[in-house]
Amino acid sequence: MGKTRLEAFSDGVIAIIITIMVLELKVPHGADFRVLVPLWPVFMSYVLSFVYVGIYWNNHHHMLHAVKEVSGGVLWANLHLLFWLSLIPFVTAWMGENHFETGPTAAYGFVLFMCSIAYVLLAKGLISNHPKNSTLAAALHNDRKGAISIALYLTGAALSWFAAWLGFLVYAAVAIMWLIPDRRIEEKVVEESEQEEAANARAE
Repeated sequence: MGKTRLEAFSDGVIAIIITIMVLELKVPHGADFRVLVPLWPVFMSYVLSFVYVGIYWNNHHHMLHAVKEVSGGVLWANLHLLFWLSLIPFVTAWMGENHFETGPTAAYGFVLFMCSIAYVLLAKGLISNHPKNSTLAAALHNDRKGAISIALYLTGAALSWFAAWLGFLVYAAVAIMWLIPDRRIEEKVVEESEQEEAANARAE
């Protein structure tokens, strides 16, 4: 089946997730800039989560660009990913409102961990779905960055029980790591397109 509806639905859900997060930024009473100071944990939580949601949207877009079609299993795997992403606004608000206390910060790391697991499952589902998805398989055959991220999420959640700020720093470090463009899929798609063009040119 085609992938258009999956992409449209995913984009809509991710847009709603960002909207929910920004609505959690309550306007303070007062016109003095000092009233913003108590809100810094909420704002920092929002910024980190916005970056994470943006990273997932970006990678999700590139991953689906590399495939031609999806299956029923892929649809469920995508819903699984969207479920965990939809919990990001909740743990973001919980962590920010409680100024990075142990429990909320550890829960935030757990949700990030489950998002990464769900993303891996979606990628595996897309790879196994159809031979046309070989481009994606070639691009992700050695996903070292993904494996490191999963380990760091667990590390951050564990560290949060000893010092919550350490956990937050680990989550921020992973986000920074993913802000560095991962062009594996894009390069494979371009390479495949060039090969197809060359083959068509030879056939003519």
